[in-house]
Amino acid sequence: MKKIERRALFCLLLSAALVLGLCVFSFRFVLRGGRWASFSGNRHLYNSKGQLSVGRVLDRDGDVLSWPEKDGSRRWYDGETVRKATLHAVGDPNGYIGTSALVAFADRLSGYNLLTGAYSPLGEGNDLYLTIDARYNYIAYNALGGKKGAVGVYNYQTGEVLCMVSSPTFDPESPPEIAEGDERYDGVYLNRFLSGAFVPGSVYKTVTLAAALEQIPDLYERRWTCTGSTVVGDGAVTCPHAHGEQDIYDALANSCNGVFAQLAAELGAAALEQYTEKAGLTSRYTVDGIRTAAGQFDFSSATEHQLGWAGVGQDDDLVNPCALMVYMGAIANGGKAAVPRLVLRTQSPLGLPSLPSLTKHTKTLVEADTAGALAEMMARNVAETYGTGRFPNMDLCAKSGTAEVGGGKAPNAWFAGFLRGEDTPYAFVVLVENGGGGSDVAGTVAAQVLDAIVNGY
Repeated sequence: MKKIERRALFCLLLSAALVLGLCVFSFRFVLRGGRWASFSGNRHLYNSKGQLSVGRVLDRDGDVLSWPEKDGSRRWYDGETVRKATLHAVGDPNGYIGTSALVAFADRLSGYNLLTGAYSPLGEGNDLYLTIDARYNYIAYNALGGKKGAVGVYNYQTGEVLCMVSSPTFDPESPPEIAEGDERYDGVYLNRFLSGAFVPGSVYKTVTLAAALEQIPDLYERRWTCTGSTVVGDGAVTCPHAHGEQDIYDALANSCNGVFAQLAAELGAAALEQYTEKAGLTSRYTVDGIRTAAGQFDFSSATEHQLGWAGVGQDDDLVNPCALMVYMGAIANGGKAAVPRLVLRTQSPLGLPSLPSLTKHTKTLVEADTAGALAEMMARNVAETYGTGRFPNMDLCAKSGTAEVGGGKAPNAWFAGFLRGEDTPYAFVVLVENGGGGSDVAGTVAAQVLDAIVNGY
């Protein structure tokens, strides 16, 4: 009898394990079935070269950026510069750019669904419309002038990414032979906008300022005198030149390292860490399933002098361009912003559109009152430092950054901010690696792209 009971118990345990396994498999099938079906070894979807042989990729205006031929080979847009400008958004022939549409959205291009899988009687796959505008990418790519870097512009209310460029790049219709150590193509398969992290320089001062606005009650009454060098802790924090007497508005417009280093030291490591995390600069965003890189900041072991440099965006600070853009959108939008997205819609071979995507929003990245104060100060930056004439018909709020990277290399140039107005809800970020001055170099790139978006040029 006991032997029968033990066998019965054993059978029950096996049955329970089977049911549990079936539940786990079903859950993973629903969640990841599209990825399984779009595995590059699936010869129903990929040609002998490993290229996706179904589905077209289009921009938001319907310009076809990549399509399959009848023989299964894949082609790209008829224009070399556009092909280069959209490479990281669309994809390369070998599928090395993992964040591109041909890799990240292969299941949507294939027409995968839970009922029929990747099989379609029509055998054509789906049309995938991206949120980007190929023209804006074209302008951004040309504006970078062959420099490495990234450009991103998005609608902080809807999440639609209008422009996403990463450089260096190449022509997917004629991919080069890339030799090891070839500086021209260093990191060419990395989407710098989504997957990179870089020393931010003075664009990070917006975070230090947010903390100071909330933690230092007499901030607006304070005055500082910049002589070009300020002792913070056991060392000096330098500025490119002496700024003289300043209030907090002047300090931001002048991007005074000395003032912001003093503020960072006064705020302390815990406050900087708290506000950096709150701003989302240490988080990863999920952009239609693509995970962005997280920024890196280490305040815990910093000396007072190192903390001062960290507060101006130097020391060990690293920021992801996409996350910085979203933070700019949150400042513009009263504290929260839409999470970026790259897929506008899909359309089946029968012309049936996909269901509309729901806009997701971030948590509160900055308090509403603080966001309003930051916006006004950043607008003053444009009026007093960057020049409103460079940005016609725009209510622009911005911050530049010139980030020292060491090794005898020129600084990274940054320009980040947003437009205000019901018709122009756009946040942006520009990074030009080893570009030099943030306002002059990255600001000029931003001006050209924003001019095209706002004024149609």
